[in-house]
Amino acid sequence: MTGATPARPGLDLAPIGNCAISALIDRAGRYVWACAPRVDGDPVFSALMDGDAPDHGFWSIELDGLASTSQSYVRNTPVLRTVLTDDEGASLEILDFAPRHKKHSRTYRPLAFARIVRPLQGSPRIRMRLRPSADWGARKADCTSGSNHIRYQCTDITLRLTTDCPVSHVLEERVFRLERPLAFFLGPDEGYDQEVGAGVSATLDRTVAYWTDWIRTLYIPLDYQEAVIRAAITLKLCVYEETGAIVAALTTSVPEFPESGRNWDYRYCWIRDAYYTVRALNRLGSVDILENYLGYLRNLVDASAGGHVQPVYGVGLEEDIDERIVTSVEGYRGMKPVRVGNQAREHLQHDVYGQIVLPLVQSFYDQRLLRPGSLDDFHHLEKVGDRAFALHDQVDAGLWEFRTIARVHTYSSVMCWAACDRLAKAADHLGLPERGRVWAERATTIRTRIEAEAFLPDEGRFAASYGGRELDASLLQLVDLGFLDPMDPRQVATFDAIERDLKKGSYLFRYVEPDDFGEPETAFNFCTFWFIEALHQNGRDEEAREIFEQMLSRRTHAGLLSEDIRVEDNELWGNYPQTYSLVGIINCAVLLSRSWTDVR
Repeated sequence: MTGATPARPGLDLAPIGNCAISALIDRAGRYVWACAPRVDGDPVFSALMDGDAPDHGFWSIELDGLASTSQSYVRNTPVLRTVLTDDEGASLEILDFAPRHKKHSRTYRPLAFARIVRPLQGSPRIRMRLRPSADWGARKADCTSGSNHIRYQCTDITLRLTTDCPVSHVLEERVFRLERPLAFFLGPDEGYDQEVGAGVSATLDRTVAYWTDWIRTLYIPLDYQEAVIRAAITLKLCVYEETGAIVAALTTSVPEFPESGRNWDYRYCWIRDAYYTVRALNRLGSVDILENYLGYLRNLVDASAGGHVQPVYGVGLEEDIDERIVTSVEGYRGMKPVRVGNQAREHLQHDVYGQIVLPLVQSFYDQRLLRPGSLDDFHHLEKVGDRAFALHDQVDAGLWEFRTIARVHTYSSVMCWAACDRLAKAADHLGLPERGRVWAERATTIRTRIEAEAFLPDEGRFAASYGGRELDASLLQLVDLGFLDPMDPRQVATFDAIERDLKKGSYLFRYVEPDDFGEPETAFNFCTFWFIEALHQNGRDEEAREIFEQMLSRRTHAGLLSEDIRVEDNELWGNYPQTYSLVGIINCAVLLSRSWTDVR
């Protein structure tokens, strides 16, 4: 094979998925990351975490004499189309997707990837290399084969490739002419009960129809429609639909900046991240994800029995996601460590109680829900409120999950206030005035404490912790949570200080003081979106739009963002695609867009 050298691994990747399984595909159509049977499981494609030239952990379709590639999604879907062209003008297209559609009155979302490879022009010569990994990338999965299938024995799942391509072409990685469309279905180890070419093509059509119909149910702002639609689709891909969990990202251990050691596993459900995700999707009217996630939360509330709630859980509601380091792969661009699990499950982060209460309170008001909230649900939720009130002035690790720094964080206290405030309003709505008074009094108690302990009279602003003077970007959320009016002089002074001290170029840092790993070197994308919202709240819409459009220009070719961005060269770092960042795109687009009435 001859052709272009593969690009250095990076985050310019496109996700596909179906809310049960997902994968990241590079610009040449190569699968470089996928975990199965769950998003937090062992990777079956691990190349993203194995340095520059992995021997396995990928699925490529390589064109002899490759000269150019182009890639885009089929409109309003996560179906990915990659076009490869050789140096003589011959070309082919690859259509990649994870099946999702209605079947027998249920949603069909198998643990499967499908590929259709079609010649477009001339006689392209290709080679397929399908090399799943096992044991966290330590080795190539063992395989056996039959007349039209190959079985790959990965760590926690056996995958079967069913195809109308000659199996020997795949097994021997033979170069051959692509003279007709070929179909590949890599899924559960079971027979494919129909003609594979026609079956995969029909599944493609149904999958496209599902996603385009889903987009039609959303309220999309007039401006920035492409960005919002892509963010919404990708947020849905971060849902583990079987339980309702929403993961923070699809990857682990992409560092926040080079050689930082800030390599975390984000393939779990953070109560905080999921709260922001459902709020953003709720702005678009996506009730299906909201309702499923509320079921996940109710199960957590039941399991806690009014006691401690972790900040993060496994997608199957698991508490035990203890952190460990694996050495079988080299890490993203060779940067170790590679972590599995997350130590944050051990942390005290008291804001989680508010982030449980706020979305669940909606169930008492929202008449769209198939299962509205009940009085019994309210009384169970009061136990969460009890924890919020008890812990509102206690030290915790904060929303930035400091590993060795414990303070009474203002954001955590405000979230505890929000829990009590919303329970008071819900009680009144449910005809429980006595309970409403109890919760209103508790909210007042917390507010009084925050205003006494976190406010700096000499500067007229709030600090990020009780008795401290440090700033962090979460103080911008005091307006969004209803704690302060945006024109309150205390909030104006807080905003001014954040703009002065945390803004670097167009981007906002979470904080600038050294933490457990030293000084931060990249801006946190979600905080930049918070800053854009604050500019809008302060009437500075022109500046807000300018920074927002700069952020949109920093997206990958797939229209997505990771967690962090390096100020000096605008390179994306951190896990990808990051739900926080996609939430920011949606929220800011809705705030800054013109009204649909403007096109009358």
